[in-house]
Amino acid sequence: MTAVDGERQRVLVVEDDESMAALVEEELGDEGYDVQVVFNGSDALAAISERAPDVVILDINMPGKDGIETLNDIVGERGSLPVILHTAYSAYKDNYMTWAAAEYVVKSAAGGFRELKDAVARAVSAAE
Repeated sequence: MTAVDGERQRVLVVEDDESMAALVEEELGDEGYDVQVVFNGSDALAAISERAPDVVILDINMPGKDGIETLNDIVGERGSLPVILHTAYSAYKDNYMTWAAAEYVVKSAAGGFRELKDAVARAVSAAE
């Protein structure tokens, strides 16, 4: 379910690759989520401060403030906000600094988004 009290649940996508960001936005929009996209960690923190989403999808490998730094900032400021790491690199899964994330989803080479959609649904359900 993607609505609470008639309001669509908000997902913040933090992804520096504009094509990937557009795909994630479309896929989650089709699922009924209200999706906001930003392209770097600093803008993500500003967006969260302005209007907190229900869940954050966060790329790791980004220029400037990377996803791990951004995750640590989010956890420090809003520890209960679920963050899903969405990255092309499975090696980060073993990095203890990523363990604060609610979920860790490796981007699919085949372009499938089922695992990401399921992770968002679980994160939203857990937050209700």
